[in-house]
Amino acid sequence: MVDKATDSGEWRGWRAATQAALYGVDGTGGFYRRSEGPAGHFRTSVHASPLFAGAVARLLCRVDEALGRPSSLDFVDMAAGRGELVTAVLAALPADVAARTRAYAVEFADRPAGLAHRIEWLPEPPRQLTGLLFANEWLDNVPVEVAEVDSAGVARRVLVRDTGAERLGERVSGAEAEWLARWWPTAGEEGLRAEIGLPRDTAWAAAVSCLEGGLAVAVDYAHTADARPPFGTLTGFLEGRETAPVPDGSRDITAHVALDACAEAGATAGKGASREGAAGKGASREGAAGKGAGREPVGARLLTQRAALRALGISGARPPLALASTDPSAYVRALAGAGEAAELIAPGGLGDFGWLLQPVGIPHPLDPGPETG
Repeated sequence: MVDKATDSGEWRGWRAATQAALYGVDGTGGFYRRSEGPAGHFRTSVHASPLFAGAVARLLCRVDEALGRPSSLDFVDMAAGRGELVTAVLAALPADVAARTRAYAVEFADRPAGLAHRIEWLPEPPRQLTGLLFANEWLDNVPVEVAEVDSAGVARRVLVRDTGAERLGERVSGAEAEWLARWWPTAGEEGLRAEIGLPRDTAWAAAVSCLEGGLAVAVDYAHTADARPPFGTLTGFLEGRETAPVPDGSRDITAHVALDACAEAGATAGKGASREGAAGKGASREGAAGKGAGREPVGARLLTQRAALRALGISGARPPLALASTDPSAYVRALAGAGEAAELIAPGGLGDFGWLLQPVGIPHPLDPGPETG
């Protein structure tokens, strides 16, 4: 199905094409505004198992402890879909923590019917937050430009039509060229491609700057400077299957995230917020500054989902066989839970997702310990 708001034959950069295809034009149309929601087309950790929401609830409790159990604790679910994660996190919290928690779902789509009244539905996160801002598979849908190296060794912007046809456009220059040189150098070899992650750095810095104290977490398909994919990662998802990234509004369009670049941008924003409060941090939204590519900035922590969830109590271990004799029903339930946990932490699958943890004014609430398996 072609979204009429994006039905155009013009050549434009992938950022503008993706923005229109996913989010529509002038507040109408777009893949993410459709009634079936993201769950109709792809499976995230949130949909895989309620164990994921339980782990996020435990993380919120650790943030609560680090903040000294404030009278009001904020939980923000970025790119909330239809509110599945925020609803499940509230249900998993201990009663005393749940009673103090203010819950926000941030999403472009309309508020779904039946969502609990206590959950505020917003197009962007509120400011002056104290608590946990959690962004599960948000940054991969922040649209970016795509660059490709031409026969002369020059990185040029890739232009696209709504049919998915591509051609090379103007030379990448300015801040985008600086970002490429620093975070994703293409070495001048014809055909190499890269996604220019500057808008994601800016978006993440803006999100972190909303926190006066607490923790911001981004969970996404990710790569770092030591392992950039040589031909990029731009792709599409339609009805549960990976497909060509055609920007016509019919499918999800996504690309993996340079989380190390986001971490540095967020560190700048977090320092500003912890010194001066969250309001008015225009400078902190300007992107990364200060440290060498590939180095994890002080304050940020990059983990695999496997390591993060193990640190939050998800192991995937099978229940003892003896339980099958003493309590068969409990054994079956435990075995099912172990299968769900195994999917969440599986190598080659959800377990390889990247977690970026960015504390603001608190110590790290998550100690992953050594990663194995």
